[in-house]
Amino acid sequence: MAGRETELAGEQKRVDALYARLDELRAHQRERLREVRREGPSGSPQNRSERDAFATLYEDRVAQLEAVEDRLAFGRLDLDDGSQRYIGRIGLTDEHHTTMLTDWRAPAAQAFYRATAAHRDDVVRRRHLVTRGRSVTGIEDEVLDLASLGAGDDGDGSAMSGLTGEGALLAALAAGRTGRMGDIVATIQAEQDAIIRSDLAGALVVQGGPGTGKTAVALHRAAYLLYAHRRVLERSGVLLVGPSAVFLRYIDQVLPSLGETGVVTATIGDLYPGIEATADEDEAVAEVKGRAVMAGVVARAVRQRQRVPAHEQSVRVEGRTVVITPRDVQEAMARARRNHRPHNLARVTFVREMLSRLADQYVAQLGDDVPSDERGEILEELRTTRDIRVALNLAWMPLTPQKLVEDLYAKPPRLVAAAPELSRRDRALLRREPGALWTAADVPLLDEAAELLGEDDQAARAQARADAERRTAEVEYARRVLASSGNQGLVSAELLADRFAATGPRLTTAERAAADRTWTYGHVVVDEAQELSAMAWRMLLRRVPTRSMTIVGDVAQTTARAGARSWRGMLDPVLRSSWRLSELTVNYRTPATVAAAAQSVAGAAQLPVSDLRSARDVPDALVVEQVTDGGPDAVVRAAVRHARAAVEEMDDVADGGRVAVVAPAGLVAPVRSAIEAAGLGAALGAGAGAMDAPLIVLTPRQSKGLEFDVVVLVEPAAVLAASAGDLYVAMTRPTRGLRVVHRDPLPAGWPRDAGAAVA
Repeated sequence: MAGRETELAGEQKRVDALYARLDELRAHQRERLREVRREGPSGSPQNRSERDAFATLYEDRVAQLEAVEDRLAFGRLDLDDGSQRYIGRIGLTDEHHTTMLTDWRAPAAQAFYRATAAHRDDVVRRRHLVTRGRSVTGIEDEVLDLASLGAGDDGDGSAMSGLTGEGALLAALAAGRTGRMGDIVATIQAEQDAIIRSDLAGALVVQGGPGTGKTAVALHRAAYLLYAHRRVLERSGVLLVGPSAVFLRYIDQVLPSLGETGVVTATIGDLYPGIEATADEDEAVAEVKGRAVMAGVVARAVRQRQRVPAHEQSVRVEGRTVVITPRDVQEAMARARRNHRPHNLARVTFVREMLSRLADQYVAQLGDDVPSDERGEILEELRTTRDIRVALNLAWMPLTPQKLVEDLYAKPPRLVAAAPELSRRDRALLRREPGALWTAADVPLLDEAAELLGEDDQAARAQARADAERRTAEVEYARRVLASSGNQGLVSAELLADRFAATGPRLTTAERAAADRTWTYGHVVVDEAQELSAMAWRMLLRRVPTRSMTIVGDVAQTTARAGARSWRGMLDPVLRSSWRLSELTVNYRTPATVAAAAQSVAGAAQLPVSDLRSARDVPDALVVEQVTDGGPDAVVRAAVRHARAAVEEMDDVADGGRVAVVAPAGLVAPVRSAIEAAGLGAALGAGAGAMDAPLIVLTPRQSKGLEFDVVVLVEPAAVLAASAGDLYVAMTRPTRGLRVVHRDPLPAGWPRDAGAAVA
């Protein structure tokens, strides 16, 4: 014990030195930021620009240093040469530039995650530091070379079990959930580390069953790639796509805690700037919209807005007649199409060609040579003649993506013409009134349309007019500021307006990328990727032309009708052979008893489940109660009882804890009402900040990607009837226990001896 206390004291001294250095760096960066801000917005535009750039740099560095407070250092490597190497969230050096702490992403830290007794990589001993705040509360040693240490194995044998740092890992798994995902930087396992450090190039698919840490691995991979390929990725950014806003909020602390704050996070519905995809729709409708054939439908809809008139049209211009002929229109269209530009941009060529042909007719009627400057006036006269403008618009209509897609939905004849491959039922599913709110499944169609249409130059001119109006308003505001301050005559209102604009907030790469539909990223991470439709994949791939992607998911958990049933079936059409597969095989989240039951039920439902082994089990992890008396109300009452017991159980958990009641959609409202009536209080899954609540009521679909200490699952047979994937998801959310209440018979595959049955 005395030796252990000495070791703890020594590690505490080292950790104190690291935090002292961290505090020093924070103070230094804050002071530099204050100095920049004290200089204010005066000086030349170039000086202001430089100061803004330095301010942004210091702000980012301060944010990074603030975010790594928790578990700054978590490991130590004792090496063959007698040296020691401390591993932590970021790299730290002292004032002489000597390394004090090695960033977990650095090559020098790799052995912390991968070294084994068989392949030591010069490591004699690996030490895990257990900390709370800035205090070292424990150490765990794994001896990889007994001969070098000259002592018995004082580790716990975990190197032989295949789990590195088993004690630290199990402690992390047993900790209460907080409503936010935590990082796993201190307990990354070898198979996870190999994926995290995999090459940047190409598309990496990470297949893993529930609880294998897919999401955590994806986030740590994003942080690693930004560290290892900083120059490449800082310019273009990294995009992380998640399944829902609740999910993104659940993970939002992980990357900052790893020292990265510049990643763009979004759902599929967020990827078209200016569109708010807030409406819900039936799965059957979303499935039709997600089909690959919809790309052809949109392309056909665009082409059908280029129409040759059936008859000639005569137009009087300044006393003379010009004729718009079908032949001229057809030839002008052919010329415009030859450059293969998008619809709205090619339209410029079409209009220019048609006006030239009409001008030739007009000039021929004058009978004399027309000077070139007069021909320009004739072209302008023709362009501004209303009947000509209308005729050319009808032949080649300028369009926005929103107008094109809305017309497809709202005007059945347009959809019939553009989508002959869709059945009458499919077209009826797409029918909706103009002005309806957009859904997430609409966004890939809008994006497809935007690619084919290009920028609408009329919209650009409208934007220019709006910019001019805003400029006028800014100058007027500046004039009022000068008048009220008594500084009239010292500076013009125009110059002051320019200064307001020049000293405004500077956008980061992430902010600029999020606001630009055409932005291309250096790397894209997709979580719950099995849920994406074929159209969603087309949209994502436009944003990463290098095809550098991390694609994370589990095809056994697919719940969307438009999602993947196999990776090959989904990815081969869009990525061909440029993707590689890695698998995670250890379930760290779900207790073994619960995991075995979930695997058995999923297998009976013929889901393509992965082979998994669980890292641990928990006593009484699975409890099943069959309600034999009463109707659905009795099941609801039983769910409330189990929810109350679970919440009370969380009172004894040091780090808090979270409980979820997962129920079929039709029972969510009754369950929540009953919980409220019982005085427990519960958040709904769709609500803002729901993950902060100790008790939450969710549908199986809303629970995807989340985890809780205890899950109360209501009527699993009803969940299965809606989707086998939904049931598999719901059963694998808990880290401590699954409580099942049911009246209907349990689904096929449910192990007879799985879970203690209660009355």
